[in-house]
Amino acid sequence: MASNNAKRYWRTNLKYLAVLLLIWFSVSFLFGIVFAETLNQFRIGGFPLGFWFAHQGAIYVFVILIFVYVYLMNRLDKKFDVDEI
Repeated sequence: MASNNAKRYWRTNLKYLAVLLLIWFSVSFLFGIVFAETLNQFRIGGFPLGFWFAHQGAIYVFVILIFVYVYLMNRLDKKFDVDEI
């Protein structure tokens, strides 16, 4: 891979990571801790929403983020012709 393409590849990779880590931080820290009292006014499955985010929702979002990252990186690898297949 040429130097210019390598820089673009890693810049795009870091953008993906920054966005996904921001989502991770928002769900785990903000929704699960900071805004828990506000979210507890709403219920999901009989439990307060803040509690649900802290104990169940965050896990679901983390797993989804893993699949999103794999999808984005596979697409990026194909775009820069560095995919394994």
